[in-house]
Amino acid sequence: MSAPDEQELRAWAYLAAVAEPPCARLVALVDQYGVLDAARAVRERRMPDGYGELLVATEARCGSDTAAADLERCAEIGARLVTRDELDWPGWPLLPLDQADTAARGGGPLALWVRGTGSLVEFTGQAIAVVGSRAATSYGDYVAGKLGSELAAENWTVLSGGAYGIDGAAHRGALAAHGRTAAVLACGIDRDYPAGHAALLTEIARQGLVVTEYPPGTTAAKHRFLTRNRLVAALSAATVVVEAGRRSGAANTAAWARKLGRPLGAVPGAITSATSVGCHQMIADGQATLVADTAAVIALAEPDGHDTHQQSPPRRTDGLSPEQFRVIEALPARGGLRLDEVVFVSGLPTPTVRAALAGLEVAGLVDGDGGLWELA
Repeated sequence: MSAPDEQELRAWAYLAAVAEPPCARLVALVDQYGVLDAARAVRERRMPDGYGELLVATEARCGSDTAAADLERCAEIGARLVTRDELDWPGWPLLPLDQADTAARGGGPLALWVRGTGSLVEFTGQAIAVVGSRAATSYGDYVAGKLGSELAAENWTVLSGGAYGIDGAAHRGALAAHGRTAAVLACGIDRDYPAGHAALLTEIARQGLVVTEYPPGTTAAKHRFLTRNRLVAALSAATVVVEAGRRSGAANTAAWARKLGRPLGAVPGAITSATSVGCHQMIADGQATLVADTAAVIALAEPDGHDTHQQSPPRRTDGLSPEQFRVIEALPARGGLRLDEVVFVSGLPTPTVRAALAGLEVAGLVDGDGGLWELA
């Protein structure tokens, strides 16, 4: 696959705007007949057999070709259109969206508008989504920021939706660690939504990527956020919900992660917190794995070779037999005991105590000089 020429690129841009995403049948038309013939069929209103439903899906916009203007606007803001024919198309993570069991409920994107200089394939090749409530608590902001920073430090792309609350905290954490982060928007690539995150989105585009399937000029709408959520889940190796109400956009993203067979984690919060009710429900229902630190999050995405729990430091008594443990526990922190005193305190027979003391002395744990046994 290679970058499309100018004529093909305009055809892609036309089709990317002619139907409201997602439109699985339009993707199928392009895959079967090529982008130029597909664009011609839509413009001329002459669909091949089996694609008649596209006449309805494209009716409202087929006569308005904004491809040239959209591509020009992209050039002005440092954005580009990445198509399914290019090497930088993240085909592997998006593949489940194109499969029959999910296409009817969403389908994959026809093309993606991207702002930023990074490679879309590289950024999504090792990405973890961190999502959650817009009305985040200080606890949620702290956890999301910490996860974002530590995941970025471990060379993971922190992927989220650019929204207020958890999304923004995760993005900022990754940026603070000088790592990779990507925001998937529910509006046109030239729109900063929410407006209060204009500076944040600019910084994300400078250090990472801003991605959307909506052409320039498209306004944000509720149904577009729900459509966007499937891309957040699909482009990530795992999804982690930091805070979420019982019904929320984050819960919708979590549902998409489950549909796509992607690991799902949820961070627990206070039982009195309304913003953690959704997380607790996912954990209780067995839909999400409880995660409490970055190691556990990474283990979701890479289950092999990663311990989800930090190892406790080794103790001097690790590996002792039960008899040796009872004998060493019988010795005082200071001073020593005669053999008969160790027998009395430990409650073990004399031969057992002698054998245990000998083993402990070889291990360098006790010292038996002068007839007294004491800790080494």
